Amino acid sequence: MRIISGKHKGRTIRPPKFFKDRPTTDFAKEGLFSILNNWFDFDQIRVLDLFAGSGSITYEFASRGVKEITLVDKNPRYLSYIRKQLQELFPEGHYFNIIRDDALEFVKERNLNYDVIFADPPYELPELQQLPDLIFSNPTLKDDAIVIIEHSKNNDFSKHPYFFDHRNYGSVHFSFFSKNPD
Repeated sequence: MRIISGKHKGRTIRPPKFFKDRPTTDFAKEGLFSILNNWFDFDQIRVLDLFAGSGSITYEFASRGVKEITLVDKNPRYLSYIRKQLQELFPEGHYFNIIRDDALEFVKERNLNYDVIFADPPYELPELQQLPDLIFSNPTLKDDAIVIIEHSKNNDFSKHPYFFDHRNYGSVHFSFFSKNPD
């Protein structure tokens, strides 16, 4: 996988052999960030990366100038790898809050004062369809937050009251949600 744009554009990241999850494809990241580029000044937002996995999405946001990112994953080996990569890539000027927790429990119990919440759960996660409800039922969620869920073609969130867009890039699908999508 590689970083698509920003300070570290073109940098290749190779997850260790123990890494079993499926990172977001470069093609999908390019499409997603071309959309987000039109919506945000990256140096002005706070991001939450749920199911952080390899850290691929965090590296993209940080490379584009996001200064404050919280990453949540329950796998300590993944988080250790991400921590090492972040120290190497972004030794200063950024704040990374790396949290070992179940992402579903995190969104129920923690403060969600973020501008962007990105979730890349395992595609076979039984609670995947409930994830938007869990996020939007948290009273600390910012009214203008954008929630992005990566999923397979087998999930359809279009009937959710806060759904406002869907994009697909090959086998990767993104659904976008917000209370105020303007």
